[in-house]
Amino acid sequence: MPHIMELMGKARVVVKDGKVIEVGTPEVEWCPLFVKLRGVQKMTPEEIRKNMESRISELGMFTENRKLEFETTVVAFGASEIMMSGLNSGFLDTTVTACDGAGTVISSNPALVQGIGGRMSGLVETEPIDAVIKGIEERGGTVLDPSTASIDPAGGVKKAAELGYRKIAVTVADAGTAKKVREIESELGLDLLIIAVHVTGVSREEAQGLLDNSDIVISCASKHIRELAKPLVQVAAAIPLFALTQKGKELVIERAKDIESPILINTMKLPVLPEHKQPKELI
Repeated sequence: MPHIMELMGKARVVVKDGKVIEVGTPEVEWCPLFVKLRGVQKMTPEEIRKNMESRISELGMFTENRKLEFETTVVAFGASEIMMSGLNSGFLDTTVTACDGAGTVISSNPALVQGIGGRMSGLVETEPIDAVIKGIEERGGTVLDPSTASIDPAGGVKKAAELGYRKIAVTVADAGTAKKVREIESELGLDLLIIAVHVTGVSREEAQGLLDNSDIVISCASKHIRELAKPLVQVAAAIPLFALTQKGKELVIERAKDIESPILINTMKLPVLPEHKQPKELI
């Protein structure tokens, strides 16, 4: 089974044996984040291939040479960066995220969480890589299903609860999963922080479902998330992160404590969405 990830405008990329074997067409042609990070003015299949190949060469993504621990950040307020700060401060007990070569991972190691997620996009499916699974376990992480590397946030939350964790951050990419883990939270008496990611192209109904059941949502290039969100806190204007609940707000503040550069804090009606900063072809 190959590895499949969606990145840079939700283009589908297939990797097998450490090589990019298929690149789809992106749904968004211009993204301010990739202009800032990589100087990419137009997201084309060739640019997307180059980006995926850089992740493979620099991080060992989808290979047995996967780099799993680091604390350097790509963006100030990404999902992994927020979870890393939450773990460092004790605000979170553990996290449930997805890693190439391992699937769903439960981890309380901040450097491992950042290593897994710092340059992760929308992981659709992956296959087990023994060296990756072993590396995660050596760093204190738990792989939910080493035999299949399944991506199962709900199963990960249940496993985290079995391991004795209560205050758990979990990343989700669809409304059905968000609702399911919220139900598990109630059933098991947990305290979840649900972070919605990879939302480009979701329908209006799906966007509302994510907003109804998440504490934080990273808006990606979703026009419906931008239209429907009623955030308590917004971080950034081009690809906004919205904290939707008090718990989400507090986790964002934990991250803000770790930012060394100056931060502007102001009160105003949210969201703030300058048109010239938004991705082209919001979907």
